[in-house]
Formats: sequence, structure tokens, C-alpha cells
Amino acid sequence: MVMAVVTTFPNVEEFEKATACLDAKGLSCRVITPLPAYARVGAPGLVVEESVRAALCGEGAAPFVCSGWVDFRPADLIVPDESPKTYAEDLFGYCAIMVLAPCVADATKIRLVAHLSKDIGAVFPYLNTAMPNCSFNPHSSIVTFMESYRMMSLYAWRLTVAKADDLVDAWRVLEKIRCLVNDTWARRDSISPSYELRKKPPALEIFKRLPGTNCRECGERTCMAFAVRVWNGELTPTLCSPVFEGTHRHLKEPLLQICGGLGLAETA
Repeated sequence: MVMAVVTTFPNVEEFEKATACLDAKGLSCRVITPLPAYARVGAPGLVVEESVRAALCGEGAAPFVCSGWVDFRPADLIVPDESPKTYAEDLFGYCAIMVLAPCVADATKIRLVAHLSKDIGAVFPYLNTAMPNCSFNPHSSIVTFMESYRMMSLYAWRLTVAKADDLVDAWRVLEKIRCLVNDTWARRDSISPSYELRKKPPALEIFKRLPGTNCRECGERTCMAFAVRVWNGELTPTLCSPVFEGTHRHLKEPLLQICGGLGLAETA
């Protein structure tokens, strides 16, 4: 079976550099576009065979910046044929996907980090009131919430999404967040802002980002027991030596992202 991979870019300019490079090398690709509905939250993506990716990026530094490569899976959704919703006062602006990678908790899903063109921190106390099931930490200015099995964490200038199904689903989630931020901001006069500390991401989501080795170096008998104590605010994630000092350091970023709603990201 021919393996295919997909990438996207921080902006359209980098996408155009990549397609120009493909044309110069005589390499073929398939383009996935966020237009029209997701134009404010994504740049086009490229689907290529693994051999094409190797030829494109394997000879030193590539002459373009991409967000990362993940296995390609056909999307279950199509991009809606409608323009993005506009707002008289747009708090969100645009976002750029800077990181695209397999999700640590589920390798069949993807995770992403997107940088924002505007500071959305002012909306967080209003989201805290409007979304009773969100996790809010006013000290670290982080809002975390779930959509089905997908987890989203909003920071002032960036956001993270875990367990998106594919690139189109990731764009859909980003557009949903854009509209959530702007719709909530537009209704702020009718919402009493809450600065109450709310937590927490589910303990199981923390557990999925631990090694699962039950090594007991943290002092707990199992990784699940450690996850529960982190979830309860009794321990910090940095006590997991395999993640922060050992052979599972690739889990560090996802673990800290999931614990962001607990205000523990600053402990790294």
C-alpha cells in the first residue's frame, strides 16, 4: 500500500513556496483547501506520497515552513460552501497552525497548536460564565473544554486542540472556537464575568499522556493513581521522571498542555 501524508502551513505564502518547490521537482500532490468556510483559521494542506515528502524535505532545509506531517486519512466532512461569519468587533482575528502532529493519546487522531493574531484573554471570564463545564484558571489565563473526545485549551495568544480527526476536522474546530470567542464577546454586556477557578481536565486525559509503565518513581503505585492526584491538584506533573528526565520526553508537551487548566504549565 502506498503511504500518504498530509501537511498544512502557517500561511498561504508558505503553501505557495511548497507547491512551487513541488513543481520545480516535477512532483505531484493533492491540495486540500479550507476555502471558503474556514478561510480565517487555516491555510491549504498538501497530501503527498511518503516518497514525495522525502524528496521534498530530505535534502537539507526545505525552502518553506510547514506545520508538520501526519498520516493522511480521508475526511468524513466537507468544507461548507459558505463564507466565514463576520463580526463588527472581531476579538479573534486569524490563527496560524504552527504545529501539526499525531495525538499522543490516540495515534489515529491529530493534535495542533495555532498562534493567534489577537489577544483573546479578555473573553475568558465571560466564557467561564457561559460554559459551566469548561476549566478556567484565572492565574494562568487558560480555558480548557471538551467537544466530544476533542480537548481544546485557549491561551491569550494561542490555542491547542487534541484528538482532531483529520485536517478538515481541525479547521472545523478552529472555526468553532473563533465563532465561540466572538459570539461570547459580542454578548458580554449580558454576561456577568466570572473569575472563579474551575477545574479540571479529566484524570483519564492526563493518564493518556503518561508513559503507562507504572514505574512508581513518582511515589504512586500506578500511572492512573498519579493522574488522579494531579487532577486533584495534589501533585505536579513534573514528578513523572520518565516524561521530564527519562525516555518519554516526547510526552512532556502534551502532558503540560492537558494540565494547563490546572495552572501547572508554569512548573516545567
